Amino acid sequence: MNIKKYFSSIKAKTLLYLILFSVSILLVLWFCQIVFLKYSYQDYQIQNMNRLASAIQRSSFVNLSGTLEEIAYENEVCIEYYANTGNVYYYNTMMNGCALGKNNQDILKTEETFMNSALTSDTYKVINKEYEVQAFLYGIKLDAGTVFLYSTLEEVGGANVVLKNQLIYLTFIAIIFACVIAYFLSKKISEPIMDITNKARKLGSTPTITFPNYGVTEVNELAGVLTNAQNEMVKTDELRRDLMANVSHDLKTPLTMIKAYAEMVRDISYKDDAKRTEHCDIIMDEVDRLNVLVNDILTLSKMQANADEIHKERFDLVKEIKTIVKRYEIIKETENYHFVLDMPEKAMVTADQKKISQVIYNLINNAINYTGKDKKVTIHVKKEKDSYLVEIIDTGKGIKEEDIPFIWDKYYKNEKNHQRNVVGTGLGLSIVKTILENHHFKYGVKSEKNKGTTFYFNIKKK
Repeated sequence: MNIKKYFSSIKAKTLLYLILFSVSILLVLWFCQIVFLKYSYQDYQIQNMNRLASAIQRSSFVNLSGTLEEIAYENEVCIEYYANTGNVYYYNTMMNGCALGKNNQDILKTEETFMNSALTSDTYKVINKEYEVQAFLYGIKLDAGTVFLYSTLEEVGGANVVLKNQLIYLTFIAIIFACVIAYFLSKKISEPIMDITNKARKLGSTPTITFPNYGVTEVNELAGVLTNAQNEMVKTDELRRDLMANVSHDLKTPLTMIKAYAEMVRDISYKDDAKRTEHCDIIMDEVDRLNVLVNDILTLSKMQANADEIHKERFDLVKEIKTIVKRYEIIKETENYHFVLDMPEKAMVTADQKKISQVIYNLINNAINYTGKDKKVTIHVKKEKDSYLVEIIDTGKGIKEEDIPFIWDKYYKNEKNHQRNVVGTGLGLSIVKTILENHHFKYGVKSEKNKGTTFYFNIKKK
C-alpha cells in the first residue's frame, strides 16, 4: 500500500479530522472543567450571596427574623445579625464550618471594618483557621442593623481529580467512536467516488455509462456533471463525424470539378478560346467556393478563440445593406431573384462594420438558398427606441419547430429545403450567432410552415 496515497485519501482525512475534532472538544471541556472550575464555583457563590442579600433587603422589619432563619437553613449559610438595639442574633451557626459567633478574631476584625465603612454591602474572602477552609463573608447594612452572611467555599480539588479521570476515559472512548464513525462515513463517501472515478476512466472508450443514485447530494451532483460531460463528448464525436463528412463533401465536389475541367483545358479546349475561357471560369468559380469554405472555418475558429477582436465604429446601416445587395446583381439577372428593401433613408449605428456586414451577408445568402418559388427576399430595417431592428425574410417552407434550437449549431444544414443549389459550409448561422453575441445584440428567428422564415437582430444606435 502506498502510505502517502493512503494518508491523502478521503478515508484517512475523515478519520484524522474526526479525531482532531473530538480531541479539540475534549480539550475545551478539560480546560473549562479543570482550570475554571474553582473560579466558576466562586462566581456562583458570589451571585448566590447577592441574591440572598437582595431578599433580605426586601424583607420588612417585622418579618426580618423569619426571613433570616428561612434563608439560613434553605441555602446552607449561617447568619449573624447585629441589631441597632445592641442585641446579636445567630441563625444556623451549627452548620459545618460556620465561624460566626465563635470569637474568630479575623472575622471579627472584618465585620468591624465593614460596619465602620460607608459601604452598604460588600463581600470579603476570609479563612476559617479552625477548619482550614476559605469562606465568603457578605455584609449588608439595614435600617434595623447589620447582617452578615457566611458561606464556606468547598474544596474542589477532589472534584478536579474525579473530573480528570473521567475526561481521560472519555477521551479514549471519543477517539474510538471517532474512528468507527470515520470508517463508516469515509466508506459512505469514498466508495461512490471510487465508483465514479472507475467509470470516468471509461468515458472516452465506452459510449454510454450510467451513474446510480449514491444517496449523497454532492456525489450525485458530481455524477450529474460527468453524465453531462459524457453527453457532450458524444455530441462532440457526432460533430466531428459530421464535420469530416461535410468538409469532405464540400471539398470533394469543387476539387473534382477543378480537376475535370483542368484536364479538359489541357487535352481538349486549349485550342478553342471560347471553350477554354468557359472552362477556366468554372475552375475559378470552384476555387472561390473552396475559398468560402476555408474562410468560414477560419473565421469561426478565430471568433470562438476570442482572437478576433471587435472594433466598433459609427456607420450607416442602410448604405451597408445596399452595398451587400449589389453583390447579388448577377443572380437577380440570371435567376430572377427579387429583393424587397423596406428601410429608412439613413440608419446610423455603432458596431464592428466588417462583422455586421458579414452577418447581413450570411443571412441574405441563407434566405436566397431557402426562399420559395417566387424567389423573393425581403429586408426590413425598423427604427426602435435605442436600436434598429433588422429582419431578413424568405418565403420558403420554413423550419420545423423542433429544429429551430439547432439551426445556430456548427455544420447544421437542412438540405431538403434548399431552393438553390448553393454549396454551404453549415457555418454561416454559427458565425452570425458568434458575432452578435460578441456584440451583445439580441437576435432570433421566427418561422411558419410553408410561409417562410424571418431572421432578425437588433443593432444599437450608440
